[in-house]
Amino acid sequence: MNDIYITRSNAVAARELGGEMMIMSATDSTLFSLNETATLIWQAADGKTSLAEIVENRICQEYHVEPEVAYQDAEDLVQELASLGILLLSDQPVGNAQLEVMQ
Repeated sequence: MNDIYITRSNAVAARELGGEMMIMSATDSTLFSLNETATLIWQAADGKTSLAEIVENRICQEYHVEPEVAYQDAEDLVQELASLGILLLSDQPVGNAQLEVMQ
């Protein structure tokens, strides 16, 4: 399993409302609503913490789910959010490399 590091895009505006994150794209004003799990990932997306660490320390702790299942679901989610321009993905921590959207 390759590490994926995620960070929030600067091209969005976000606000938390009732435990869910509301995100608006600055490029086309599209509005997205993230559920509680996606909000946990969004909040932890600092570019320095790997997705595996986020899953283990946040998702598995909160929802008592098996790490392998949680990781696969989280990876699918961050890939989708990256395709929408909400998250940026890198194979290295942001401090050590320029962010690139993984294809």
